[in-house]
Amino acid sequence: MTSLRIGIDSGGTFTDVCLFDEDTGAFSIWKLSSTPDDPSVAIADGTQAALERYGGTGGDVSFFGHGTTVATNALIQNRGAKTGLIVNDGFRDLLELRRQTRPHLYDLQTDKPTALVPRDRRLEVQGRLLYDGAVEKEPDEGEVRAAARQLRDLEVEAAAVCFLYSFVDPAHENMVARILQEELDGVFITTSHQVCPEFREYERLSTTVVNAFLGPVIKGYLSRLTPRLREGGIAAPLHITQSNGGTITFETASTLPVRTVLSGPSTGVVGALETGKIVGIDDIITFDMGGTSTDVSLIDGGRPGTTTEAEVHGYPIKTPMIDIHTVGAGGGSIAYVDSGGFLKVGPRSAGATPGPICYGLGNGEPTVTDANVVLQILNPRALLGGRMPIEREPAVQAMEILGGKLGLSALGAAAGIIRVVTANMARAIRLVSVQRGHDPRDYCLIPFGGGGPVHAGRLARELGMRRILVPRNPGILCALGLLLTDLRNDLSVTRRMAVDASAIGAIRDVISTLHGDAESWFDNEAVPLDRRRLVTSADMRYAGQNYELNVPIPNVANDAALLDGLIANFSQAYDRRYDFTAPDEAIEIVTFRVEAYGIVDKPQFAPSEDGGPDPSAAILETRDVFISEVEEFVPTQVYDRDLLRPGNRIIGPSVVEQMDSTTFILPGQLAAVDPYLNLVIEDGEP
Repeated sequence: MTSLRIGIDSGGTFTDVCLFDEDTGAFSIWKLSSTPDDPSVAIADGTQAALERYGGTGGDVSFFGHGTTVATNALIQNRGAKTGLIVNDGFRDLLELRRQTRPHLYDLQTDKPTALVPRDRRLEVQGRLLYDGAVEKEPDEGEVRAAARQLRDLEVEAAAVCFLYSFVDPAHENMVARILQEELDGVFITTSHQVCPEFREYERLSTTVVNAFLGPVIKGYLSRLTPRLREGGIAAPLHITQSNGGTITFETASTLPVRTVLSGPSTGVVGALETGKIVGIDDIITFDMGGTSTDVSLIDGGRPGTTTEAEVHGYPIKTPMIDIHTVGAGGGSIAYVDSGGFLKVGPRSAGATPGPICYGLGNGEPTVTDANVVLQILNPRALLGGRMPIEREPAVQAMEILGGKLGLSALGAAAGIIRVVTANMARAIRLVSVQRGHDPRDYCLIPFGGGGPVHAGRLARELGMRRILVPRNPGILCALGLLLTDLRNDLSVTRRMAVDASAIGAIRDVISTLHGDAESWFDNEAVPLDRRRLVTSADMRYAGQNYELNVPIPNVANDAALLDGLIANFSQAYDRRYDFTAPDEAIEIVTFRVEAYGIVDKPQFAPSEDGGPDPSAAILETRDVFISEVEEFVPTQVYDRDLLRPGNRIIGPSVVEQMDSTTFILPGQLAAVDPYLNLVIEDGEP
């Protein structure tokens, strides 16, 4: 029986499908337009199209992984569930008070994001725990039941519960959740100790509310998608990616939807990491440019940057996630002239429908994709291997109108759009690199997404990066990443203690408890003993500070070695971030963390036979491409990526086309095909 693994990434513009045959090692990819009104339609259709194209059936599928933007879009568009909230007496307005800081210090007109739970649905009840877990006042069951009935009368679809210090003792939250379940039939209920058992009250509250707000949305989405896939004959377990790059089952995602807020982008980082590992590159900056946005991340020493706290559309979320920075710079980003007469690009996007002007679906505002079509960097006749017709002339006319406002020609306006969007993306990369103590020149740029390889050459030059590695199928790398990621669960608990000899016993007790919880999760997921991996770390800081750095906890039996290792790891991390240490200051642990991995079988990539340096067999045509460096059209060789062989060398300017993306090689750049069919681009002559 054939064993097929399928990964599907559903984006705002396109849905990407990657199919891998475990028996033969063969790959098959597919790309189709997304269906924003109901993403499950494109996912089901894309799955069946990929299976039919390969000659397989749903019964052949042994693994199904899915990355989605449903949670992100619901949060951005404020289209979540009607949510209620129960908090301790006196904390009703914490959700709006936030931390009373302005996102932009000198902007007095900044608006705070709309509270996901309005004041009339935020209810207070008695009951209070102290910081050490001691009970100051027990909740009153009658009062809680009355609050539950009030939420029922308000017809809430979800309810969140967040009490002070519930991460020390969840008994009060559990009691309230039990009553809510009795009084609110069919309502999604979530408690803060389940979602985020950590300190910092506002961030924990925000994360819990976001989880409740998204709960019915994700649950409804997955309940529509599951039968569509089952009807197609897929009986395999269904998985969805988390923001941390690992996967969880659909059932778990329905309970903890906040973990899927960065579901789509995270798998691209995993795909880039594995691509780099194959060729021996551990220091990477990822560059994922899709139709709506660009996501960038930094991988240092083979380990992606992670964070346990981030803001998504203004809402703090305190859950482990890959450290990804997003800017509104995608192929569909709209270009315009602002009130000051300056050219701007994004963050508004034409999306999948109507899409760029060149799609011919009714949009009249020029986009980044239109600029590339006008300059003929992108094929001016068709994309997606000929399946998507392109209309260049309407895009030219729109560029003429835009250029008229700037005193530029149509070509000048198009070239200006490329320069502006490159600057936007460069700023994003500097944020995850330079501002965090990393020199981008020391890293390899791995571009992917439909637009990444188109812009990678200019972006690398802007940042002084010496090497670009374009994966074999960059347009579907997020979908491929789904086949390369492991099951993962993150466990954490806040336990504040000094890092000294007297605390070693307590430190080991907390670690042992978290490891026990991880083993229980492994058992529930039926992860074999030889596939279980644990990574233990702690959030640490100098005593008196208010923010922490996450550092690994050494896996050593000797207490003195454990203490010395903790101090050394923290000092190294602190020096890397801030360029100094304070060796005489006391250090403390705030939160303990365990990453539990269930290792899965992954596709193996074999090198191909060398084909020599001559790439002429892959030439499709010679096309005039506008080269900004000389400000004119230059006859440019266009190559078919599928026909390139290892060892082939291509001199820029050149264009390499494939179904899922286009790579633009600038003048003065040299591209070589490596044994794994990646394109390695560097400045220089052959």
